[in-house]
Amino acid sequence: MSYRIRPDRALDDEVHKAAAHQLGKAMAVLTDRPQGLHEAVHAARKNIKRVRALYRLIGPVAREFQQRENDRLRNMARTLSGVRDATALIEIGHYLQATARSAEELHALTRVSDLLTTRRDRLAAAQTDLEDRAQAAVAICDEAREALKEVSFHCGRRDTARLFQKSWRRNVRKAMQALSECHAEDAHVESFHDLRKCSQDYWMHHMLLRDVWPAAMHAKQLEAKALVDVLGRYVDMSILAAVADREPHLFDRSDDHARLLEAIIARQQTARGEALERACWVFADKPESEARTIKHLWLEAAD
Repeated sequence: MSYRIRPDRALDDEVHKAAAHQLGKAMAVLTDRPQGLHEAVHAARKNIKRVRALYRLIGPVAREFQQRENDRLRNMARTLSGVRDATALIEIGHYLQATARSAEELHALTRVSDLLTTRRDRLAAAQTDLEDRAQAAVAICDEAREALKEVSFHCGRRDTARLFQKSWRRNVRKAMQALSECHAEDAHVESFHDLRKCSQDYWMHHMLLRDVWPAAMHAKQLEAKALVDVLGRYVDMSILAAVADREPHLFDRSDDHARLLEAIIARQQTARGEALERACWVFADKPESEARTIKHLWLEAAD
């Protein structure tokens, strides 16, 4: 896999290769679209998330580059987000269906999923410029790939180790702050969203640096990915509840609306408990200690 930074090679080369590969994959899928345009957009957005996580990892030694490219790629991804966001609500609707607690709830949630699918198709039909946006995204990815050639980090082995130590410590601190806010009784969904973003970076950073200790890094990567998935369900259910309240005309039957909200409340309670439990395990170590371990592992692997 190309999404990695090998400790026995120059940082410049590894970052350039990993980022260029992900940008190239995004360009290819948006151009070829083997499963259609909407799936291509979804796949490309995942590639872009990986590039942005990589740039946050090397940010301390290339802050201007990181901020500029993050803005470029974030803004581009947003232009492609509309229909994808609507599709995510369908997926959470299917999850609610699969966990229905009664036949009546199942029938109601099945009708809701059908309505959400109709809503997505209507939004897709109205977004007549998606083709233009996809083509513009390909051009922006190409610009981002060209910008890579101009950046150099001038990091030797020890400089790189200190860089990763600093980035690791910063992200884990942010995650633990978000986790603390999530534990509050009146925790806002935004805190769970912040924890999810930190957890995504944590998961991807384990992928990038997995060569320093393959077995342990892979195990932690899987734990972080499971946390990201649970947090994603929690956040998506909040978004679905907001859409249901904002667009009551979607529902042909008022009891479907009520059953949907009841199902969301029940599943969110479960997801909240699971997310907090997983997060306490994933982020069990102190930021300074874990970051220092990453530094030492990098130096040992580089030797």
